[in-house]
Amino acid sequence: MQVSATAIRTTLRRHRLDPAPRRAATSWQAFLRRQAAGIVACDFFTVDTIWLRRLYVLFFIEHKTRRVHLAGVTANPDGAWVTQQARNLLLVLGEQGRRVRLLLRDRDAKFSRSFDDVFRSEGGQVLMTPVRAPKANAYAERWVRTVRAECLDWLLVLGRAHLEQILRVYAEHYNAHRPHRALRLEPPLQQAGLTAVGEDQPARVQRRDLLGGLIHEYRRAA
Repeated sequence: MQVSATAIRTTLRRHRLDPAPRRAATSWQAFLRRQAAGIVACDFFTVDTIWLRRLYVLFFIEHKTRRVHLAGVTANPDGAWVTQQARNLLLVLGEQGRRVRLLLRDRDAKFSRSFDDVFRSEGGQVLMTPVRAPKANAYAERWVRTVRAECLDWLLVLGRAHLEQILRVYAEHYNAHRPHRALRLEPPLQQAGLTAVGEDQPARVQRRDLLGGLIHEYRRAA
């Protein structure tokens, strides 16, 4: 049986009823923004050495602060390895009194069931991104583009130890010094490199070079 919109409107008016409110669908972006405090995303990216050996880098990034945690570098990211990196992350966050409420990851086969179980055992929920939806894990994807454009694309990687050193230096710079537009030009650890100085208060600025001068950090001299 079909009922016209006019008949429905007339019936509602007769009984002095208001139309049902429209349901507001929560977008994926809005959901992540509301739940950002407890969301940690993770992903892999690859780096090829000058010896044509492929290395895999696993990292985690906190949605609220954009803080990056480098899990490790390996040529064989098997289930046991990724599971241990999950334990290491929870140990670090636990020492800081924080926990992971929701882990966001893609459907990469390198993330084993035991990897997910580590987070579930601590009360966290594992949320996998939809198929063929790279923007669903945009924060992690954006960091991969950043570390490549600002660092890795300009360097020749000799091996695993060399790559670990490069990424450790860059991650420290990214977390403690590099400004972020989403954080009002503050770094994830909220340690601004420079403070505003008036013209009547000249200040000396010190520059610190990282990775052989590839990255410069500027700080106000004491």
